Amino acid sequence: MSQEILEILKETDAFLEGHFLLSSGKHSDQYVQCAKVLRFPDAAAKVLAPVVEQLKALEIDKVVGPAMGGVIVSYEIGRQLGKESIFTERKDGLMELRRGFELKPGERVIITEDVVTTGKSTIETKKVLEELGAVVLGVACIADRRAAGVEINMPIYSAIKLEITAWDPDDCPVCKAGKVALVKPGSRGNA
Repeated sequence: MSQEILEILKETDAFLEGHFLLSSGKHSDQYVQCAKVLRFPDAAAKVLAPVVEQLKALEIDKVVGPAMGGVIVSYEIGRQLGKESIFTERKDGLMELRRGFELKPGERVIITEDVVTTGKSTIETKKVLEELGAVVLGVACIADRRAAGVEINMPIYSAIKLEITAWDPDDCPVCKAGKVALVKPGSRGNA
């Protein structure tokens, strides 16, 4: 199944190969931009179907995605599970539940992301949801691309696990080869 998911990511230009400047400041020769696959509803449904299969055994009341990356994923997982989909967003730099969305104490929720890398927005969202009394069951995502040692202390349900190497700029073999221009993809820190 992972190979099929990878092929869909490649076909939709969501999985790229080249020379990339990551938000961490490190360099990589691969990059995943799930917004590209989420442009296509049929492709989104296909890549998230294996995640939904993993979630069916859980008793989920709501699906919650942090804006931006988790919103479409939340919607599609909610659609496939027949559950309400809501999202958190930042206000003055802090993640919160807005727009009249509500959680009742004890509601069982799954957090959704497009890609889990550091878990920063997931952990922030978990804190907000738990402060509202929700029971967070884990995080569901298209791609789990956490590096070794990155723990978020909750179950992760993903369509694919990607091991993407990142180097400090001084150690980057792509830079040393000098054949591929450095590109800064992604959304964090971009205007």
